[in-house]
Formats: sequence, C-alpha cells, structure tokens
Amino acid sequence: MNRRNVGGAALAALPFVLALAADLILFATWRDRLPEQMASHFVGNGQVDDHASRGSYIVLVVVLFAGIGALWVLMAVAGKYSGRSYGRVVASGYATAGGLGYLMAVVLYINVDAAQDARGRARDVSFPMWHLAVGVGVAVLAFGLGLLLAARFPREAAPAGSRPARGVERIKLADGEVAGWARNAGTWWLPLIPLVVLAGGIVLVFTAHWIAAVPALVIGLLLAVFARPYVTVDRRGLTVSGVLPWPRIRIPLDRIEAADSRRINPLAEYGGWGYRIRPGRTGVMIRSGEGIVAELVGGRQFAVTVEDSSTAAALLNTLVDQRRTDK
Repeated sequence: MNRRNVGGAALAALPFVLALAADLILFATWRDRLPEQMASHFVGNGQVDDHASRGSYIVLVVVLFAGIGALWVLMAVAGKYSGRSYGRVVASGYATAGGLGYLMAVVLYINVDAAQDARGRARDVSFPMWHLAVGVGVAVLAFGLGLLLAARFPREAAPAGSRPARGVERIKLADGEVAGWARNAGTWWLPLIPLVVLAGGIVLVFTAHWIAAVPALVIGLLLAVFARPYVTVDRRGLTVSGVLPWPRIRIPLDRIEAADSRRINPLAEYGGWGYRIRPGRTGVMIRSGEGIVAELVGGRQFAVTVEDSSTAAALLNTLVDQRRTDK
C-alpha cells in the first residue's frame, strides 16, 4: 500500500474509530448504572419492543462500526476517487459514523438508572423521537467536517484510464445488410436478491403492519425488473434494459464516437456495482470482467459489463461508421 492509499485509509477510518471509542467510553462510564437487559429496540412511537444484554451492546457497536468502517476504507483505497468525488465519499463516511455514534450513545443514555423487572429487563424506558432529528443534525455537521478534512488532505487524481481506440475491430456488413447483438448481462445469483427482499416483505405483511412491508415489496419488485438485465447493440445504439421494456438506458449511435472491449473492475473504477456515476463516466456494473466501453461525444464514457463484449463493440463501431457515412 503506497503513501497515497495509507492517507486515504486513515482519513476514511478516523470517524468510525472515534465513534466506536466514544460509545465504548460511555459504556464503561455508565456500566454499573445500566440494567442487565437494556432496552435495545423501539417501535415508531419510541416504545420498547426488545431488550439485549450489555455484552450484546458491545458486540453490536464493535461489529457495526468495524464493518461499515472497513467498507468506507475499501472504497477510499480501492476506488479511483479524487477531487470533489473523493471529498463526498469521505464526508459521507463521517456523516454515517456521526449519526450512528450519536444514536448508539442515546440508547445507552436512556437506559442509565432504569428500573428493572424480575428478569433484569429495563422498565419505563422510551426513545424520544426528537433524537432522530438531532442525529440527522450531527450527521450533517460530521459531513461538513469530512469535507473540510478531505479538502485539507486532498487526493490527487490517478492517471486516467485508456480511452477506446479509434482503430478497433469492425464487423464487415454487406450493403443493405442488417445486424444486431443481444446478450444477458446477469449472473446466476442476481435473481436471488429480489426473491429474498420480496420474501422479507411477505413475512412483514403477516408479522407486522402492512405499512412496514410496503418498502420491501416495492424495492423487491424494482430489483426483480432488473434481475435479468439485457444488453443490446443494433441500429438504435447501445441499450441496457431489464425484464420490462422500461425503464431502460439507451445510448444512440449519434452520441457514440467509438467503442472497445476491456476488463473492468467495478469497485476500483466505479466504486461498486449497479448503475454508477463517476466523474467523466457512467456505467452499469453487474460483475467484474469484460465489458463494452463506449467513448461518447463530449469526452464521457459509458460502460456495461457483459460477456462477448468484443463482438458487441466491433458491431457498435460498424454501425457508428455506417451512420456517419449515411449523413
């Protein structure tokens, strides 16, 4: 790991280390005043609906901040962020750590000196909902602090990735011949995600209020639409769509300068998977591996990971050339 990555990792990890340390210090300070089974989960009106031991609290905060902090460190080190995008990544980590740190501290505070029942569970404890608003305020302030620190310790841009070459392979088509290319861009495990989310929503319908199930059902349906994404290259351009014809992403031929095929690392180049927007480029990242990279008019890039991308890129270049000739 070079000096640039060490600095980025330290800056990204700092808020999670501080939030964890603050919550553990508060726990150590109040430990003897906490009930054996603390109020740990609350419903919409702030009333308690579950309890957890003091040891469980320690495990939760350590796993929570270590896990989320590791994710942000990974993004800061592996992701090719620089400038404003780097500042936003760092600042969002500070906001997450600040908001969560405050809420976990409030859970401790409301349990201090709480009365206990015969089983050692906290009684007459509630979570005032105004703490959520304060938590958002803390997150906003932490976001600002993260932006200031990222500006104070900026990250220089890494060398730009290679642009598609203008001399890449073409597919020869006879006069008047029409060609198209289509391929499923998904993976075997992708449809499992909407199934799990939909199953969770159905469980909530029978175990909780139906309102609680609506977000899971809606998200599950949206994910199901894109569980089998398809990439198409034809006279209309480059299209990425799901099971239904809409919504879709279409890059028309007149917006494409050239296309190429190369291996893509979604985490390092685009900061993750799904529909990604980065400075100078956007893309649909389903998995790591080969993909189509199209250079667009104006200098931006659009990429999508899909098998047999070399054939798709060659046909796309042919169609772009034909359109220029027809003008």
